[in-house]
Amino acid sequence: MAAYETPVSDRMWHLTATASTPAPVLQTLLRHLAEGDGWDTVLDGPVDEKTVTASTKPLTYAGWKHTVDGRWIRWTNLSGDAGVQFDAFAAQKPDSPLATWTVWAGPSIDQPTWTLTASLRTPSSLLADLTADLVHGTGTRRTNAAPRPRSVQLRPSPPAISPTTAKHTSSFSRGL
Repeated sequence: MAAYETPVSDRMWHLTATASTPAPVLQTLLRHLAEGDGWDTVLDGPVDEKTVTASTKPLTYAGWKHTVDGRWIRWTNLSGDAGVQFDAFAAQKPDSPLATWTVWAGPSIDQPTWTLTASLRTPSSLLADLTADLVHGTGTRRTNAAPRPRSVQLRPSPPAISPTTAKHTSSFSRGL
């Protein structure tokens, strides 16, 4: 997905999702886009601490672990099966093909079950909505419970055919 200021302008920002991204996460993304709010992208402005803070506020409030590892700032949940990564190096180069943001869930960021990657100018309000989904466990829940049985609608049986009716039907069909 990509956003443009006008149909013929340069791309403002883009976001990609893997095929295994859970439907509720995609619904958050589509709902955010449909509402049309959060166009807080500034084409010439740098990504600063305020932008990063706004994007990750739900993670901070939830007490996620925050680490800095070289060029990456990472937030992970307590179980380590979901996180968000900000690449400060990619954020310094507006035309970089590297993802500035990575939202993931799975065994680790190196072996995710699903990921979203976002470019430098992705609206912080959209990122905050997506990180709030992670905080609430969307896309990270695993259930070991047996699947719920499907309900089956029973239809009444057709009336039974008497031997006399069956005999007449058989005779009739042979005569044709």
